[in-house]
Amino acid sequence: MAVPFKLPRLYPILDTAILAARNCPATIAAEGLFDAGVRILQYRHKDAWTQTHFDEAKKLAECCQDLGVLFVLNDRADFARLLRTALHVGQDDIPPSAARGIISDEVMGFSTHNLSQLHRGNEEPVEYLSIGPVFPTNSKPRADPAIGLAGISALREVTSKPLVAIGGINLENANETLATKVDSLAVITGLLPERCDKNSVRRRAEEWLTLLA
Repeated sequence: MAVPFKLPRLYPILDTAILAARNCPATIAAEGLFDAGVRILQYRHKDAWTQTHFDEAKKLAECCQDLGVLFVLNDRADFARLLRTALHVGQDDIPPSAARGIISDEVMGFSTHNLSQLHRGNEEPVEYLSIGPVFPTNSKPRADPAIGLAGISALREVTSKPLVAIGGINLENANETLATKVDSLAVITGLLPERCDKNSVRRRAEEWLTLLA
């Protein structure tokens, strides 16, 4: 019998646009996260890919492989196949059933934002689902309406797949979000101090890991 996929409680996402606004290279932020001991890392680049972005993703994928960290590429099934990484797709990306034909048996996640999408996601060939935004967020332009803690708690009952909460989650609301019985918390801006360097990211990630232990 296959071992059920288990998500770490902290799911860091490196968003290239947000990192650029903080003048913090993804590789530097990743080093801080690795030093803190994270076990999963997503690389999210929403604009057109360049060779620089591909090389950055490749470097991060190689570091994750060496450290035993699950590396997840956002959106790009083709690049995930080239780099032999996990994949996360959203509602406007290639459908998971089609992506499965590209990345084969690698881990794949799927974003959902409401009840109907979660029902659909439950039938898709993915290892985990995300749900959100839980709270209002500035990390994603044109974000879906916030679901709230009561909404997340109710939606948790819809699927037995591992579920990641995302959207507006910070150190102050993390425990009440976990109380909805989600498996993991995806964090983007909440991992990035104002002064964003390797050591400050490591310290912030250590705060998260201690809180969620």
